[in-house]
Amino acid sequence: MSFGIYSILYIIGVVLAVLAVIDILKKPISAVGKIITIILVLLTSWLGLIVYYLFARDRLTTWFK
Repeated sequence: MSFGIYSILYIIGVVLAVLAVIDILKKPISAVGKIITIILVLLTSWLGLIVYYLFARDRLTTWFK
């Protein structure tokens, strides 16, 4: 069984997605805002994770009050 670069990237992606979901659930925003954000982050894979961590993470509380 080979453990290549794609396996490592997959594991990193899963870990970052789980951490993003946990972070979103801890935010003081509405339940609808949490659901929308989680769905968008998970459905857009790496692009969603990058946008979340670099741009949206600090702005969620103002967007979904």
